[in-house]
Amino acid sequence: MSLAEAVFDGLLVLLLLGVATLAFWHRRIFASAVFFIVFGLLLALAWLRLSAPDIALAEAAVGAGVTGALVIATLSRLSAQPPKSRKSKED
Repeated sequence: MSLAEAVFDGLLVLLLLGVATLAFWHRRIFASAVFFIVFGLLLALAWLRLSAPDIALAEAAVGAGVTGALVIATLSRLSAQPPKSRKSKED
């Protein structure tokens, strides 16, 4: 392994950790969903670096593609509904 490959792998690991942290702790739920999709794409790149192209393709298609689209579609449906009123405990 050359020095350039080791640096790239190290940066990839740091990016994976950073994006995973942002996806988990971000205040806005839509931004968390976008970070989740980016995490899936970076993870597919990591699988490619590990010489597993079949797993990388599955991660990109399912992990980032289908799941990300479903999460964003769910968020758009949730934001389109008016918030339900809460009743106080005294009622």
